[in-house]
Amino acid sequence: MMQIELGKSVELVTKGTTPTSLSEKFTKSGIKFLRAQNVVDGKVLIDDDILFIDNETHNSKLKRSQIIKGDVLLTIAGTIGRTAIVEIDEELNCNQAVAIIRLGNSQIHPNFLCHFFASNSAQSQFTIGKVTATIPNLSLSQIKKLKIPLPPLPQQKKIASILDIADDYRQKTKALIAKYDELTQSLFLDMFGDPVTNPKGWETKELQHVTTKIGSGATPTGGKEAYKSEGISLIRSLNIYDNRFQYKNLAFIDDEQASKLKNVIVEQDDVLFNITGASVCRSTVVPIDVLPARVNQHVSIIRAEKSILHSLFISHLLISESVKRVLLGVGAGGGAVMEAITKKQLQEYKIITPPLDMQNQFAGSVQAIEAQKAQAQESLDKAEELFNSLLQKAFKGELTN
Repeated sequence: MMQIELGKSVELVTKGTTPTSLSEKFTKSGIKFLRAQNVVDGKVLIDDDILFIDNETHNSKLKRSQIIKGDVLLTIAGTIGRTAIVEIDEELNCNQAVAIIRLGNSQIHPNFLCHFFASNSAQSQFTIGKVTATIPNLSLSQIKKLKIPLPPLPQQKKIASILDIADDYRQKTKALIAKYDELTQSLFLDMFGDPVTNPKGWETKELQHVTTKIGSGATPTGGKEAYKSEGISLIRSLNIYDNRFQYKNLAFIDDEQASKLKNVIVEQDDVLFNITGASVCRSTVVPIDVLPARVNQHVSIIRAEKSILHSLFISHLLISESVKRVLLGVGAGGGAVMEAITKKQLQEYKIITPPLDMQNQFAGSVQAIEAQKAQAQESLDKAEELFNSLLQKAFKGELTN
């Protein structure tokens, strides 16, 4: 299959600028201004977390990063490689974390290009070209040099159509799982009210007074080189998501290394809470099948006093939007580069303590919902496997032969 450099076959490759770097301010309304977080799952998200700039800034100082309908967007800083085709017929602009690729009269189909960016071929090129400073990023020149396979346009459309169908199925399954998570949070609010404003007037106590342990661990001497292919689980922040444990890249250590972390032995029903980095404030209850386990320094164990709190109640309280806002405000204090929440801050954080029987009732409902969610997750795993298989075949020239 013929390959070309992307920059030689498209009309434009550019990126945006943050208005504040040009002494301009964001406004309360006006032209929508996109950042990397607005480019998700192939779509441009403008309903939530959107910023605005005024018309003058858009048409003068940020003229080069004006976005038009049909442009392909690619995230190039932080989380590299997320894409979307702009289907919104209105004026938009973006910051330096988003690259704009304008196809013009190019013989590249936009859906084909977006799927290519997710392929192993593109991802390996991203990795080679990536510059890691404060955050990973790609330059425009690196994007222009990306080598892309280019079959005839009708074949591109056929490949894109097959991948679109497979992707649509997995996205719908993802959405179903998100609905289950929304249901549990809605149930929490219905039963207990907002845990910060506490409209139901529950008694509040500092976390240290309703737990038997709050503490984090350490990375074994030697770092990643000390990890084993099997043994005792070492849980890291990358394993912790809100109400979900990510088994991928779970590390293991031997008995000797584990003995050095005996003060952070993870027990059944422990709540795991990320205390540093980009994933700060993510929380879930440890699954039984990763035990025995330890945690590293980025993860805190929160062990409930079982006569007062249920672990599922604590975890869902910690991932509620209002609590996250408060904790992230605490974590960002002091102007640190990395957000972090200290043990003392966690210990002194006051939480509502409704009756245990209500918490148990909530936990029972959550477990029923989680059973349904597990079935959806199994479907998603199969959908991801199918999509990735088709994706790799597509860019090896094997999908439509």
